[in-house]
Amino acid sequence: MGNKRAVRAGIGRQNSCNKRSCWHPYARVEARPRPANNPPRQGSRNWLAVVLVVLMSGSVVARTSDDVSDDVSPGAMQSGSLLLKMEAGYAVATRMNTEIDASISGLVARVTVRQEFRNHGNEWVEGVYVFPLPDTAAVDRLKMHIGERFIEGEIREKAEAKKEYEAAKAAGRKASLVEQERANLFTTSVANIGPGETVSIEIGYLETLRIDEGTFNIRFPLTFTPRYIPGTPLPGRKGSGWSRDTTTVPDASRITLPVVANSNEHRVAFHAELDAGVPVEFVASRYHPIDVRPIGTSNTDDRYTIDLFESNVPMDHDLELTWKPVPDTAPRAMLFTESVGGQPHVLLMMLPPNDSAAQKQSIPRDLIFVIDTSGSMHGTSLDQAKRALTMALDGLNVDDRFNVIQFNSATSALFAESVAATEANINVARRYVAGLSANGGTEMRPALLLSLSTPVSESHLRQIIFITDGSVGNEDELFTLIEGKLGLARLFTVGIGSAPNSLFMRKAAEAGRGTFTFISALHEVNEKMGRLFRNLEQPQLTDIVIEWPDGVVAETYPSVVPDLYAGEPVFVRARLDAAARDSDIITVRGNSVTGSWGAEMPINISRPSPGIAALWARARIGEFMDRERRGASAEEVRKSVVETALAHHLVSKHTSLVAVDKTPVRPQTAFLDSEQVPNLLPYGQSVEAIFGFPATATGAGALLVHGLALIVLALLLLGVLGRRPQHVLQIDS
Repeated sequence: MGNKRAVRAGIGRQNSCNKRSCWHPYARVEARPRPANNPPRQGSRNWLAVVLVVLMSGSVVARTSDDVSDDVSPGAMQSGSLLLKMEAGYAVATRMNTEIDASISGLVARVTVRQEFRNHGNEWVEGVYVFPLPDTAAVDRLKMHIGERFIEGEIREKAEAKKEYEAAKAAGRKASLVEQERANLFTTSVANIGPGETVSIEIGYLETLRIDEGTFNIRFPLTFTPRYIPGTPLPGRKGSGWSRDTTTVPDASRITLPVVANSNEHRVAFHAELDAGVPVEFVASRYHPIDVRPIGTSNTDDRYTIDLFESNVPMDHDLELTWKPVPDTAPRAMLFTESVGGQPHVLLMMLPPNDSAAQKQSIPRDLIFVIDTSGSMHGTSLDQAKRALTMALDGLNVDDRFNVIQFNSATSALFAESVAATEANINVARRYVAGLSANGGTEMRPALLLSLSTPVSESHLRQIIFITDGSVGNEDELFTLIEGKLGLARLFTVGIGSAPNSLFMRKAAEAGRGTFTFISALHEVNEKMGRLFRNLEQPQLTDIVIEWPDGVVAETYPSVVPDLYAGEPVFVRARLDAAARDSDIITVRGNSVTGSWGAEMPINISRPSPGIAALWARARIGEFMDRERRGASAEEVRKSVVETALAHHLVSKHTSLVAVDKTPVRPQTAFLDSEQVPNLLPYGQSVEAIFGFPATATGAGALLVHGLALIVLALLLLGVLGRRPQHVLQIDS
């Protein structure tokens, strides 16, 4: 029992455990009381919140239904509930639950997300739900379950898939469509859900694990923070979201979906099987209690099943699994292969050694701390951000210079220019940070521009620490700005909150040649900021090249390996030509302040792993999209993306998955309505702070305020505030 006993002892030693659950002591799962800044709302204020969410959710159309109740009314619902107005009264919108099943082996996870749509009304409906996935996920599977039957989805060019879906919807057949809105945001549409009927949609994707200082982790997004939409409104709409499309975010109406602050639905069930491949010190969840059980009884069988300890978990906080190999067993190099179409595809991971002789950066630094104080940061998120920033101020060295920039609807700096890190200046900054509060919009571009454009002395290394939840819809514009203005600076992103925008965090850090960090709970600020400080102070590995065997042609992604910091591995996905042989050697080289580094890996140590080719294709598509953002021909990029996505059955900006049942189920005489299924508001946030006054999630705040004022005035005239409504007010938006 040697190794297995060590594993179990390690888990017990490193975590707070019993036979049912296990999680990190530093990531103790907090109880979920309602935040003090978001107390229960009753009476008229409850009704106002409902009106606000209904207003933002698109159009609300009067319908006939027998499935209404005197108990279903604005005054009786919890804050943020989405109601549908019928001729006979109110009904609750279509509801949705989610099951996640993951199989994790080596560096790859195969994940299945099953979403359940239930129609509690008496009418035929179409459910539309926008949901988050990891920003590097390769989405390649779709199944539609109807009772005991299921229909497999097929990959199509986006326009063709949409046409096929709309034709099935009009003909009364059940159909489902999965489309990509952003690399980490997808839409599922389900047509012709009958009265009282349940339809399940199963989406499959592949994901590469993340490794940081020897710890493996994978994150499962469960909800998303409402996006701020800058720009001038455009005529017409592409979707039914609460924001109009704008000049800056032309698809805003497709990514601004309604949220509910409380819901008995929106629950997640989770199960994972982990094949770590090596003995592990612990398996943990940062934000959710979990039940970890070994599979089998063999001393060398390092496999585990993982389930949520609770069975009724709200989808208001991203779920993250973490595990760490027992010291001296952590792999320093891993190579996985899959052959598709006669060509080998490889996933290479190589971890450079930790150089204990390396010294901290001796060059003085100019640190610019940028903190997001917009409305979406209200509550717990801002508390986390302020604590992280205060810790960063405490870590300044005497030779450093610094400044603090805050942004919401406007951008302001604490000092006119960077100042010396004296005790007096740091104390001024501490008091400034302590007094910050969250309100207004997320105008991120001016803050980035200010931090990147401020002159800096040649004697100081400029490092920008950008602390935000990333709740913006104009990511591409910001990535281009960073690439164009970065110069010799480095940008490090710190993702704050229970559901940060992972796409912005990762890509902004890549463009800024820095790293990204997620902080989703107060108790992990010290640990994660400490890790960031080590990245800021320890030398980076630069000029990394992959040398493939002689005669072997490799198409690699990323095509240029980015700079790395301490504890970060080299990750490369490649497609090789048929000339590759098992006896060939792959060489990785790089430079640091302590000298050159190199390592070799024989191809014959590789392990077969289904999905490697799809992950390569996903990385290839991502690079094509970056080329378009940098000015490449949109049509040439589209052709390349479609060719790659169709060959590997992947959802992309230009391809979608569609599943159609061949049997009509809805009578042609029956009316089909469309419902926008809301997401659950991320934990620690409030509807009032995000969509309040001024509106923080839309650039068209004045229109929202004006419309809401008219609604409130009408309600006052009808005498519905403070008592049960006696009349139905028609609302069209």
